[in-house]
Amino acid sequence: MRKLLTSELERPGVELAKQLPKAPIAVVLDNVRSALNVGSFFRTCDAFAIEVLVLCGITATPPHKEIQKTAIGATESVKWEYYPNTISALGQLKDRGYEIWGVEQTDESIELMEMDLAENRAIALVFGNEVDGIDDEIIPYLDGALEIKQLGSKHSLNVAVCGGVVLHHFVRKHFKGR
Repeated sequence: MRKLLTSELERPGVELAKQLPKAPIAVVLDNVRSALNVGSFFRTCDAFAIEVLVLCGITATPPHKEIQKTAIGATESVKWEYYPNTISALGQLKDRGYEIWGVEQTDESIELMEMDLAENRAIALVFGNEVDGIDDEIIPYLDGALEIKQLGSKHSLNVAVCGGVVLHHFVRKHFKGR
């Protein structure tokens, strides 16, 4: 066994990556305060060919030094939008045919592994602030909520780590044969 060189990975360039088929997923960041987390989301959205990353409220936007630090250029390959208000963003996504799902612990959350992903439908996944989660005013706009089952003593994962877990699960189902 040997580690592959970057040149052996056969990744598309930025321009080609923009043209490749995307998973019908919008990732919505609701007031994520750390630009480093935002950069991680850019990189994850690039890795999993996500349709659009939607940045809302206080969430930092490119160009930003800390976003670039973790995105490592993914701000160039990922389509992104900014809305000053998350509810406005969700209204636009709903009008574009997305179901709106929060990644949040609620009294009606579905465990991620139990969610039926068989249908190829457009889904917006809302990820909340590192301390407060999804803003309470957003909850009524959700079609549902899902959460990651955890076994340790902590109440939540880092938002960018959570995003990686959730998006891998969704994209694995969407791009089964790819």
